[in-house]
Formats: sequence, C-alpha cells, structure tokens
Amino acid sequence: MISRLTDLDFSAAVDDLAGILHACVHDGASIGFVLPFTEGDARNYWMQNVRPGLKSGALELFVLHNNGRIQGTVQLIPATMPNQPHRADVAKLLVHPNARRRGFGRALMEALFQRTAELERTMLVLDTRSTDPSRLLYLDLGFQIAGEIPNYCRNPFETRLEPTTYMYKELSA
Repeated sequence: MISRLTDLDFSAAVDDLAGILHACVHDGASIGFVLPFTEGDARNYWMQNVRPGLKSGALELFVLHNNGRIQGTVQLIPATMPNQPHRADVAKLLVHPNARRRGFGRALMEALFQRTAELERTMLVLDTRSTDPSRLLYLDLGFQIAGEIPNYCRNPFETRLEPTTYMYKELSA
C-alpha cells in the first residue's frame, strides 16, 4: 500500500524511514551521504531536512507499506519559482535492500506520477549516480537523459568521485 505521509503521521514513521535510509547508504546508494553513517545521522536527515518541508508543504513524501512496515519512500518537490509552475523534482527514491526486486520502486514512482498529474506538473527532473542501478528503472519509466556531469559526487565507501546523470520526464498536460 502506498500513501502520502502527512506531518501528523511523520513521528510514527521516522524510525522506519531512518532504517531504510541507513540500510540504503550501507548498501552503496549514492544519495548524498558517505560512510561512516549512523542511524542517528539518518534520523537527523528526516527530522531536519524532510520534516520541515513536509510541514510547510514544500515537498510530498510517499511511503510504501509492506507487512506492517514502511519498505520504501520517494519525495516529490514541486518547483516554486514563477517560471517553473510546470516542474517538480524527484528525490530520494529508497527501497530497503531486503525488499528490492518486488516492484516497490516502480510502484512508488507510479504513485508519484499520478500526484504530479493532479498538481498539473508536466516535467519531472532527477539525478542519479551514473552507475546506480536505479538509472535503468528511470529509463524504463520513460525518463530521458539530459546529460552527465563527471566527478559530481563522492562514492559512499571511498574518496573517489563519480559521475551523475541528470534525467527528465515529460508528462502529458
């Protein structure tokens, strides 16, 4: 089951969200964090970076429940500039490593697409490490590659830099 998390639901969900983020970083996801990365660091991310945006309406947070726990999440961040009323960013598509290969990432993205249409946004933008397996999912979902920036992000395990691919998807108006 996929739902949009509200600020009222956030406190009950933050432990699951922190667990997912922590597990994904330790599994090699390039989502802005590097090791060492603790569950406390993960919890702080959700509390300090996501909850204020959720509370203010600056972002929407989708969660996927399976077997009574949150197993995946993704964020929709509508652009706020006057020249971008048609655009939104996709951020932090995360599926717990123990719950992958079940279509959860795809289901989260489909729910995000539906909400994007409800908001009358017609352009989605995201970035992903060029070697990340999620890139294949995004391509399969109809995202197009806008370009690649070399040495954009640090590998979560090593100090080497890696390229990031910027992608977009145009939705029907």
